[in-house]
Formats: sequence, C-alpha cells, structure tokens
Amino acid sequence: MGFRIREIEAECKFSSALRVDALSQVIPTTAITQVIAQEGVGEIRERRLTAVLTVWLVIALHLFPTVAISGVFRKLARGLRLLWPDPEVPLPSDSALAYRRQQLGARPLVALFKQVCHPIATPQTRGAFLFGLRLMAIDGTSEDLPDTAANAKAFGRHTSARGASAFPQLQGVYLAECGTHVVVDAGFWPCHTSERLGGFRLLRSVTRGMLLMWDRGFHDFDMVVAARQRGAHMLGRLPSHVKPLPLRTLADGSVLAYLLPADDARRRRGVRILVRIITYTITDPALPGYGEEHRLITTLLNPRLAPAHELACAYHERWEIELVIDEIDTHQRLVGRTLRSLTPVGVIQELYGILLAHYAVRVLMHAAALKVDVDVDRLSFVHALEIVRDAVPEFQQVAPAHQPALYERLLREIAAKRLPERRLRINPRVVKRKMSNFKLKRAEHLHLPKLQGSFREAVVVQPPSVLELPQPPPMVRAAAVVKRIQRAPCLI
Repeated sequence: MGFRIREIEAECKFSSALRVDALSQVIPTTAITQVIAQEGVGEIRERRLTAVLTVWLVIALHLFPTVAISGVFRKLARGLRLLWPDPEVPLPSDSALAYRRQQLGARPLVALFKQVCHPIATPQTRGAFLFGLRLMAIDGTSEDLPDTAANAKAFGRHTSARGASAFPQLQGVYLAECGTHVVVDAGFWPCHTSERLGGFRLLRSVTRGMLLMWDRGFHDFDMVVAARQRGAHMLGRLPSHVKPLPLRTLADGSVLAYLLPADDARRRRGVRILVRIITYTITDPALPGYGEEHRLITTLLNPRLAPAHELACAYHERWEIELVIDEIDTHQRLVGRTLRSLTPVGVIQELYGILLAHYAVRVLMHAAALKVDVDVDRLSFVHALEIVRDAVPEFQQVAPAHQPALYERLLREIAAKRLPERRLRINPRVVKRKMSNFKLKRAEHLHLPKLQGSFREAVVVQPPSVLELPQPPPMVRAAAVVKRIQRAPCLI
C-alpha cells in the first residue's frame, strides 16, 4: 500500500500549513512555540513568515549550506507548494528573511538547544557505556566568521608575526556523547578565551554516571575536582610538567597518587585529590606516538572494576568528539568558508541552529541503529544528511496518518549504508596548509575608492614603444606570410 497525499484544508494559510515534519520527531513544534513565548519574540498577527518558521529556517541553513537563505526557504516549502491550490504562492524575499532573523535574535535558539539536546544513549546502544558509565568527551574548536567590524570587535582576531588573521574567529567548546555523537552542551566565546575556561562552563551539564574524557589541553586540578563534585568520573591525558605525588603501585601497573593544585598556597593547606595514573606506550611502529610514554589520569581508583589496559584503550574513544567537529565543520558548514552572519547576534543564532540540525540528524541515526541493532558508528553521517534533506518535502506531501510509516522508511534508508567497524584513533598533530605568496590583505584594501567613471573609460589602448613583428623567413614574401596566417584555423 502506497502513501496517501495530504489534503489541504480550506481557508488555511500557507504559513500555518508549512511544517518540517521530517525533524519534528526530534524537535517538536510545541517546544519551538514554548521558547518563542518565553523569549517574547512571537508575532501578534500571523505573517507570511512566522517566528516558528524562522526558527526552522535557521536550523535548515546548514542542511543546505551551499544555498542562499531564500533558496533554503524554497526547499523547506517545496513539498507544500506542489500541493497548494495557488502554485504561484509568494514566498518571503531575502530582505524579509534577514529582517525576521534579526527580529528573532539568538536567545530562542539557545533556549531551544538547552531544552531539546540531551544524551540519548540507552543500554541497547552499542559502545555508549564503559563500566556502566556513559562515555562523554569535551573539546574545543575555532570558527571563522565573516570579516565585519562588528564580528571583529565582539570576537577578535588571532595575530602573529605575519599580522592579523584573515577573518575574525571565535572559540567554541562542545560536550558530546561519544556513543551517539550528539552535542549536549556548547559555548562560544571570543577567540582569545582559553578553551579550558569554556570546559569549566560546560561542566554544568555533567551528571552522575558519566565518564568524562578530555585531552591534556583541558587538564586542570579544579576541573578534576569539579567533575567529581558533580558525581561524574574523568579520564584525561596528563601534561608532562604535572608531577602527582605517588602513593603505591597497583596490581595492573597503575599508580595511586595525589594530584596537587598548581598554586603553593593551597598546597601548603593540604588541598589534594586522590587519582590513579596509568602509563602506557604504543608498540606498533606504524602508529603515531610509537615508543613514546603516555600518561593518563582518572578518578576510577579500583583496578578490578576499571583495569588499566581497558582505560588506556577507552581514552582513544575521545577521538569521537573530533569526528563530531568534523561532521559539523566539513559536512554541515563546508569548512573553508565562513559562517553567513555579519553580526555577533546572528553568529550565535546560526551556530546553535547548526547544533540543532546536527542533533536532529544524529538522533535519527541512533534510532535507525537501534532498529537494526548495529553500532551507530557503522552508519554514515553524510548519507543520513542526504536522506534527511530529501525527506523534508516528502513529509509535507504525505497525509498525517501515513507519516509514521514514512518515518519508519526514513530510518531504514539511513541504516541501509554501513561503514567499516570504527577503529580506535591516534593521529599525529600535523596540519596541511600552504603559505600564500600573495601580499597580506590590510585595512586599506577593504574599502577601495570608487571609480570616477566607468571601467571601459579607464581602459586606454596604447601602442608599444617598440613593436616587434615576426620576420618572414628568407626568400618568402610578406604577402605569402599574411595569406598563411589568414588560412590558419581559429581556436576560439
């Protein structure tokens, strides 16, 4: 039995009939309506572009990253327009879409993210738990922003001996669930903010029953203490300059030790926390870090419940958050280009829209993986993103009673493409970037003076000072050379 086409109700407005049902299983329209009411950005009368549709538009901007904002709205409305009695129903213009985004602001998207985005792994989710603890990871990333004075003032630029960076940048920090890749908390700050400070802020979303992992750039005595105070355990890389006070060696080769604060005043007062140090090395010459000594620190103190070898291998699951950042930057943002927004408020609004879109796709992937009982890592994010894009108009055309069956088909299509089993990661810290031979773009190049006339008027053809013409070979007349040139085939 096929799907039945949706019937359009009489006297129904296009704006009220337009929905994004393909994602509403994850981001309910009721939740959007609620945050719009809380933030007081709703409209008194229903317009062609409502606040709810504006929220969906911001979320969809990075489902279709190569499309202009008006084109994104056309894609959101594509399915309904095919069924609408008036096939020429007018859609909002670029200026109207930009104006409504500005009216909406960033706070509704932030509130919606906090309300909707939570850990989703269940005991049936493969690879999401270790020793009964939910695997979580924290990491930071930098994002390029459009080169406007407002963005540069709000977020700053990095500088070096070669000068200021090409674009303003911001510092983002994500807290993600390793088993499902969903981002459950995020923060964005000016580019000179330490990612460690951002990590402290994100501990607000860490709860009991989690094993939080971070790399050595996030190591801090107070961060270890704060994670334990919230009932979570931690596993992280220990920088080489940190020297814990060893107590005794355990049966699995790990060492119980006291981690001390950095400042002498607290050390003299006896402030410390009991941790476990695990030292390991890589013995395969084909792997980066071969022969080097790596030190891990963890608050899991019992070697029988949490063996050292299991923790050493589990630490490399932290790489999953690097893949989360890759999904967002490479496949949603199409890294190499900046964000779209020219103002700081628009930047924050857009970033939380990206995270909401990523969360929606990842929740659908998790549901698809549970259906076929595979690890979520075996499903392709790029494939799922394409399926979701195609599903947006399909859900608008199908009758509401048939949407559950269409949703089941959507999950089957997402689960159809399988990747090889994920391997644990250890990668070299290298970049591949070519220095440019062009001169550095400076402030005087941003606002060039206007032309006095047209460009064609500025172009003047002048004869060269010395005209070098090809000389005919000996015994050949000039007329013969001209005739041969005229007979030559034209390549244009």
